[in-house]
Order: sequence, then C-alpha cells, then structure tokens
Amino acid sequence: MNNHVHLLLTPSDKNSISKSMQLIGQRYAQYFNKRYQRTGSLWEGRYKSSLVDTEHYLLCCYRYIEMNPVRAGIVRHPKDYPYSSFRANGLGHTDLLLQCHHIYLSLINNGLSAYRQLFKNELSSKELAIIRGGTESGSGIGENNFLLKVAGLKLRESKGANSSGSESK
Repeated sequence: MNNHVHLLLTPSDKNSISKSMQLIGQRYAQYFNKRYQRTGSLWEGRYKSSLVDTEHYLLCCYRYIEMNPVRAGIVRHPKDYPYSSFRANGLGHTDLLLQCHHIYLSLINNGLSAYRQLFKNELSSKELAIIRGGTESGSGIGENNFLLKVAGLKLRESKGANSSGSESK
C-alpha cells in the first residue's frame, strides 16, 4: 500500500520480529535517505503487531492482507497488485521472500484452488472488525477467550519487566 505494509510473520523466537523490524527500519531508512537525498525517519510511528489465533483467523489475515488493495480500489483482483503475495499463494508463482505457514500448506494440499476458494466471499464485517481492532490495539486477533489469554500474557510480561528481581525490606 502507499502508506503502510502488512506482514504476516511467524517468529522463530520471542524477539525476532521486533529485531527484524528494527533492522529493516534502520537499513531501509539509510538506503532511502541516501538515494533520495533526505534525512530523518521514514515512518510515522512504530510498527504494530498482534498475535493471531486459530486456523480460521490466520486464513482471515491472509485474505485481509491480500484483498487490501482491492478494498482500497487500487486493483480489481489481488493478483494484479505488484506487491501482493497472492500470485505466489494463489497461483503458485515463485516468491523467494515467502515461506509457507503449515496451515497454508495443509490447505493447499488439496491444490491451490482451495486457497483461491477463500477469496470467493468477502470477509464478514465481524472478521474485518476483529482484524482491524486487534492490529490497531495489539490486543490480538481472535475470539474473546484468546484475547483474554493474550491480555494475561501481556500482564505477566509487564509485571516481570517492572520487577528488579530483588526484595526491599
């Protein structure tokens, strides 16, 4: 998109996404600023991340991301957007930047047409609201019981970060 990017990532460890985004931000900013003779930050704010629950919501996120340029009126079909992963995920084109998620692989074991079938229907307004809300707030993308688990994890992490590990008497 012209003002944002969506990435659907499965981290290898707890900090790998934040470290990767930091590295991309630094290196790409240096490249871009040098190329266009400018200085300063390229992005308005920090990246936003959200945990995604269940096979259903993972596949909804695939659809959300790949249909974003269609919803924005930029193209008529996701395969027509040059920065879309749809050509790889839905048509089988090679894209060396992508690694397939095991849920995606289990879906396409029935052929790429099974993935394309997901795009026959639009996401529901509930699914759109859950994805947008979870992305914006960082609270998670999934049903309420999953969101409660995510909130509990964040609470435990913040308590751990706020304690010094020593007792005062």
